[in-house]
Amino acid sequence: MESGIDVPELLAGQVLVKVAYSGVCRSQLMEVRGKRGEDRYLPHLLGHEGSGVVLDTGNEVTKVKPGDKVVLTWIKGKGINCQGAKYKKGDVIINAGAVTTFNEYTVISENRCVKLPDGIPMDIASLFGCAILTGAGIVTNTIHPKQSDSIVIFGIGGIGLSALMATQLYDCSMVIAVDVEEAKLNLAKDFGATHLINSTVEDPVEKILKITGGTGVDFAIEAAGLVCTIEQAFASVRNEGGLCVFASHPPHGEKIKLDPFDLICGKQIRGSWGGESKPDIDIPHFAKLYKEGKLPLEKLITHRYLLVQINQIFDDIENNRVARALIEFD
Repeated sequence: MESGIDVPELLAGQVLVKVAYSGVCRSQLMEVRGKRGEDRYLPHLLGHEGSGVVLDTGNEVTKVKPGDKVVLTWIKGKGINCQGAKYKKGDVIINAGAVTTFNEYTVISENRCVKLPDGIPMDIASLFGCAILTGAGIVTNTIHPKQSDSIVIFGIGGIGLSALMATQLYDCSMVIAVDVEEAKLNLAKDFGATHLINSTVEDPVEKILKITGGTGVDFAIEAAGLVCTIEQAFASVRNEGGLCVFASHPPHGEKIKLDPFDLICGKQIRGSWGGESKPDIDIPHFAKLYKEGKLPLEKLITHRYLLVQINQIFDDIENNRVARALIEFD
């Protein structure tokens, strides 16, 4: 590596990839800011969605071969589930999980890569590693909306916009977008949101109840990762079957508070582990929808950076300036 970090020899089940693009999301921001709790693996590499080209494979790898373009994802797929690699810089050991993408060359587990379907640009491909699988996956795999259903999405970042795009596949009657930034709300409008709520200007729950005639929505998708937004999303769904699904989580140690009577009234809440996606099935499916023009993913990428700008990326994400940021390696 140009950084002076030595790439380890491949173990059985590992794949060496030259990274082309990496997505960046709040999960990495939380790690960098120490909001994920005690970190027992320092120093370690980061990044969990990306794209690249396979350079080499360890023994027993059959899923990909050198020269294949691949999506890199944190969500387990088919293949060997191998231990994380250990890199070195001088005498210092640098840990890594089963996938990392903030590095020019990465050693990943076979089950964290999926061969890229033909016709998908490499920058778009990186989005399939997390944002699309999680956001669009919640819509297609978890809530399965009907045409008459109403949906609210809290947090119009990479996951929220991916969910918003997926709602357009179902022609839902009402899709409400909630965020704190007007620029993101304008983007949500371009993606098909029927109503926009700036939560710094008005109470989102009160506004949602007003829009829905006092009943609340059928589904709420929470992608902002805050205690208050999870609680608001839950409060926004209707009694007798309304479902709140949250895709991100607040800082370590924080707790959400719910009124038990809301649960008795039939409101439901659940978390989502990567949109319940199966990468080897869902990536080709979403890639097909992209090629058919049904998922305008190029609009999702609002900022591009070089790896040396990584601290600027985190500052921009923390200050809500970014929908989805990409690191460009090539």
